[in-house]
Amino acid sequence: MVLKSEGFNLDMLKRHWRWGLLLLVPLALMVACRTSEVASETQPVTVRVAEVQAGEDQAPLRFAGVVRSRQRAELTFQVSGTLQERAAELGQAVEPGDVLARLQNPQLVPARDSARARLRETEAQLRQADQEYQRATTLRERGVLSEQDLEQLLARRDALEAARGTARAALAEADQVLREGELRAPFQGTVEAVLAEPGEFVAAGQPVLRVSSPQGLEAEVRIPESLRTSLSPGDEVMVWRVMARNSAPLTGIVTEIGRGSRRGELYPLVVSLDDPSLAPGVSIEIGVRRARTEALGLPVLAVFRSPEGPAVYRVRGDIAERIPVLVQQLTGEQVLVYADGLVAGDKVVYAGLTRLLPGDRVEILP
Repeated sequence: MVLKSEGFNLDMLKRHWRWGLLLLVPLALMVACRTSEVASETQPVTVRVAEVQAGEDQAPLRFAGVVRSRQRAELTFQVSGTLQERAAELGQAVEPGDVLARLQNPQLVPARDSARARLRETEAQLRQADQEYQRATTLRERGVLSEQDLEQLLARRDALEAARGTARAALAEADQVLREGELRAPFQGTVEAVLAEPGEFVAAGQPVLRVSSPQGLEAEVRIPESLRTSLSPGDEVMVWRVMARNSAPLTGIVTEIGRGSRRGELYPLVVSLDDPSLAPGVSIEIGVRRARTEALGLPVLAVFRSPEGPAVYRVRGDIAERIPVLVQQLTGEQVLVYADGLVAGDKVVYAGLTRLLPGDRVEILP
């Protein structure tokens, strides 16, 4: 009887032990979950934030360009031929009227000589016709020559006078064409490009040299229609050197704004640059501000899709708040939005969004 009682007690103890284990497992899970929740509440989410900007105070969009001389010219011959001589070298300073290159064309000199000989022939014929008319006038006074013969001599003399004018024009044209075989500097400047070498055949209108003046610099960029409407000649724009983007911006003046004829076409914008630190060929960026708008500007990365639609996380103190937004348009790396409760100067999260929930504590990284 004692053995049975002890066996019974042992079996009962085992069954109670199993039930105890089953009850302890959920309790342990609840404690673990509670511990993790407490840990998540105590450990803030690390994020990066950006400041919301007013529509008219957004950072300007930058467009790349290259500094060039305001006064520049590509020199070409008006006739074709072989480049006989090039007196100008790359980087050489030139003065107005300096001969920079000469062309050899075997037809130019003979054409000039032929026009000159034709003029001398016409002048000789005109002198003879004038003498004949003077003699005919004397004979007509004596009644020996008829009025009709005198008129014919007068018409011949007038025709030769007209022919002399034509011959003089032809000679002037031949001389001008012969002079076109020389390239002369149109203004004071520097040879910035040599495009043909002596001995090469050069077609009429083919660039041979490029000359630019160091007085006055400019740059041209292409901008969209949405920015063109907010600019006018005389407006100031900011300019940055590409190799020194962190330096203080320079100031440029808008001088020309092109107009396109096709939808979606980019428009040329010419900006005058007078800073002595710039030189032709320097890469720059021209900043153009967007037109004034009541929308708010913030980074594109700050906007995410929530169950209610596009939204952002605004940080107040160290708590993240979800704010619904209405996206207006994309402008480069920025997006323009409308939002109730969001104002310029607020901080919005743009990095670390995937680990955030509304009401989470955050730690802002620099």
